[in-house]
Amino acid sequence: MTRVLFVCLGNICRSPTAEGVMGRLLTTEAADLAVEVDSAGTADYHMGAAPDARSQAAAKRRGIDLSGLRARQIVAADFSRFDFILAMDGANLAHLHSIRPATATAHLDLLLKFAPNRVCRDVPDPYYGTKADFDQVLDLVEAGARGLIEFLKSRVSLNK
Repeated sequence: MTRVLFVCLGNICRSPTAEGVMGRLLTTEAADLAVEVDSAGTADYHMGAAPDARSQAAAKRRGIDLSGLRARQIVAADFSRFDFILAMDGANLAHLHSIRPATATAHLDLLLKFAPNRVCRDVPDPYYGTKADFDQVLDLVEAGARGLIEFLKSRVSLNK
């Protein structure tokens, strides 16, 4: 079992979107991969809150239900519980590195590192944006998630 944690600032827009997209892609296109997904925020702004209504609406238009997810803040144990902790942007990645325990085993990186033909490094925060910004997050996250799935498939085939 490979465990992946997606991380943004407040865990109500980008990282729950990534969790939902990855979960759907694993179910529909990579059911043979044993992958657990979760999401968290680096800040405690929205602990226990459902994803932003605009994130939920954008995801729902693509057949992804985020309504059951709840925001949480990353904790020290996550750095050993998960194999990959993937940040949505460089600021969150830097914060993750700064709080990473010495005993951590998780690989820290950006989600979009896995996106083929990526046009940007960061998934931009849509919180103060428009409907189009939330759709852009979905497009970027889907590209990153598809690339991540291909990467995980290649790891499995190398271990056979």
